[in-house]
Amino acid sequence: MPEPTRRQIRLGLFLLSTGHHIAGWRHPGACADAPVNIRHYAEMAQLAEAARFDMLFLADNNCIPQTDWLAVRRTTRANIFEPISLLSALAMVTERIGLVATGSTTYSEPYHIARAFGTLDHVSGGRAGWNIVTTSNANEAWNFGRDSHLAHAARYRRAAEFVEVTKGLWDSFVDDAFERDAESGLYFDAAKLSVLNHQGEHFSVRGPLNLARPPQGYPVLVQAGGSDAGRDLAAQQAEVIFSVSQTLPEAQAFYADIKARLAAHGRDAEAVKVLPGFFPVVGRTRAEAEDRMAELQKLLHPDVGLSLLSFLTGGFDFTPYDVDGPLPDLPDTDVGKARLKVIADLARRENLTIRQLYERIAVSRGHSMVVGSAQEVADHMEEWFEGRGADGFNVMPPTFPEGFRAFTDLVVPELQRRGLFRTEYAGTTLREHLGLARPPHVQRGQVALPSS
Repeated sequence: MPEPTRRQIRLGLFLLSTGHHIAGWRHPGACADAPVNIRHYAEMAQLAEAARFDMLFLADNNCIPQTDWLAVRRTTRANIFEPISLLSALAMVTERIGLVATGSTTYSEPYHIARAFGTLDHVSGGRAGWNIVTTSNANEAWNFGRDSHLAHAARYRRAAEFVEVTKGLWDSFVDDAFERDAESGLYFDAAKLSVLNHQGEHFSVRGPLNLARPPQGYPVLVQAGGSDAGRDLAAQQAEVIFSVSQTLPEAQAFYADIKARLAAHGRDAEAVKVLPGFFPVVGRTRAEAEDRMAELQKLLHPDVGLSLLSFLTGGFDFTPYDVDGPLPDLPDTDVGKARLKVIADLARRENLTIRQLYERIAVSRGHSMVVGSAQEVADHMEEWFEGRGADGFNVMPPTFPEGFRAFTDLVVPELQRRGLFRTEYAGTTLREHLGLARPPHVQRGQVALPSS
């Protein structure tokens, strides 16, 4: 009998304009105009595809995330493309790599999301993914006619209903509904069209969606919440989870919890891939990587570091505290609960001052980090992967293009040499890359024109 196929690492590229070090845009190896440079994005997408990454991922905000203008003016956070438009353009210059973007369930409507991501799936030939977020940034409320952000529990109730409605809209048509029969003059079979007529706590959506069922059935469903409510939503709906863990034991605990929740919801453990964020600074030697890291840290302005730390801890005001003193006790927050815990645990575990903490957060925003040679970076990834702390990684290079090119040139070949990562794509859709089944059509609502 043939030996079973070895489990392999999944790789996403978190494509964040100039890179993930918040001051990285100032580095000579970065592309400072990257946020609005389509050629830059196309180059990075093609580089990731050449390295056989599973997917690109674009985060999104419907606002400038922070209103500390003295700090924000020193970052790229005020300049960001709308992700679906950008990924549609990148679909035209790539052939295989998956295309995943964030879409808010708090500041969008199901019909808009179903139509936008369904279109992206058609445009790309089955490579779309939707990162389902309830939105952690309370500032977005001000741009949508609200004085305040919805409470955490309310956001997740809305999200659960939102996803079900969106899936229902994608199921408006049976897969083979569009016959395009020129002889009879019938473009589609109305008996294969359903009107959703959803009436729920948060949404009233008649339907149907004015778009054929997506090539993948549904775009791949991605989720990034780490709170208890977020984990439960992921266990019910997600197929990929972007997670935040600093250490292997933290990652293993999250991984085991998610897999257990899947079983509780009657889902197979392999139906969801867990991809922690990972910040690699790679050199030919550890010394070279450390030099690169030191160069980046010199570019970090204290205003930026402190403002980012405040933002990631739910708006906590650090100004009364000595930046070279210990982290004060942080109150619970209604946004970013999981990230807040990771940050606080990091500070306590390593006895970091406020300054040391913001220097770390400006780099990885709470995700795991390795500064070292390709072998050391690959060792870390293999340990987490084989230790059941991850099914893969959402790679967060410090700079684009230099920091990402170092990863593709040095780390990817090392992973391939170890048999941990593909050398060629086996399929054409994102679901095929990830080993995910195509969901069957589900009859919802009332058939437009019964066959009998």
